[in-house]
Amino acid sequence: MKAPLLALWLGLAAAGAHADSVTLTGTIGNRAILVVNGGAPKTVAIGEKLQNVRLLSLQDGQAVVESAGQRITLRMDSPVSVGGGASGGASGSRIVLNADSRGHFMASGAINGRSGVSFMLDTGATTVAMSVADATRIGLDYQKGTPVRMNTANGVAMGYRLRLDSVRVGDVEVRDIDAIVSQQPMPFVLLGNSFIGRFSMRRDAEQMVLERRF
Repeated sequence: MKAPLLALWLGLAAAGAHADSVTLTGTIGNRAILVVNGGAPKTVAIGEKLQNVRLLSLQDGQAVVESAGQRITLRMDSPVSVGGGASGGASGSRIVLNADSRGHFMASGAINGRSGVSFMLDTGATTVAMSVADATRIGLDYQKGTPVRMNTANGVAMGYRLRLDSVRVGDVEVRDIDAIVSQQPMPFVLLGNSFIGRFSMRRDAEQMVLERRF
């Protein structure tokens, strides 16, 4: 079994300049997925900046970034390790999602041990997000969460912020995940960055591969 994906953390220091910690966790087309200073993973196009870090080039799993006046090369290896088995346990480390006809990456799984949840990967969502209908169906007592106001495409909506005991996709289970329950209807439960951030991620043709970080 080959080594899992390696993320190169960098301390970019210059006299009188801020030191940024940067990780290349994956690629999606011609965009790099970067984590800067321990924040949520973000997709960045060539020429764009994330905080103080600018992406200069991206090729063959290698990115060149500029921070504090320095150019640094970030590299990653392709993840191939697979955990878990057919016993029904949740000890896996790798998720492979296939794109549907609209280019969305879908999966089925479970929340807090309740199966039958339809997920859609969404790198633009801060947390796992679901509708009140989905929360009610899986028996989630969402009203014990913290009330929040959310800006949506249809205006301001009310919701509840809470933590999920577990989110499972295939044989991969992640525990203690931030989530939002929205009063607006949603066709799927969104797998946002509170889940994605536990993984390194890369796109391989019509597949999205998530490799668990340990």
